[in-house]
Amino acid sequence: MSAAIVSTRFSTPVRPRSSEVPEPATRLRLTRRGRVVFTSLAALPLVVWALVAVLGSGGAAADGGSVLPATSFEYVTIGQGDSLWAIAESIAPDGDPRVLVDEIIRLNGLADAVVEPGQRLALPVVP
Repeated sequence: MSAAIVSTRFSTPVRPRSSEVPEPATRLRLTRRGRVVFTSLAALPLVVWALVAVLGSGGAAADGGSVLPATSFEYVTIGQGDSLWAIAESIAPDGDPRVLVDEIIRLNGLADAVVEPGQRLALPVVP
């Protein structure tokens, strides 16, 4: 014999409590590529700080070894056909023009020894 139970109430299935059924513990497993990525991300702030420290001190390091100790400057406007070599020879005829040309380039922040007519340059006063 069999019996059937019919209910008119709607019921939800009963879930077991979390204390009754233990959840499986999962471990984080990193592959070699994952370890490289996490190590790189951890080292990135240190690398950025080192680059900022090294590249940021370039101006101070360059100013430390000045060739000519000049405390006052003379300004000149470049004319047609003028060159830094000719200006250096006119400022210090007995000195080495290469040293003075290098000092003029450094003092004015020039990329090279090319100057344009009408350009105004600061020149060191040579005793």
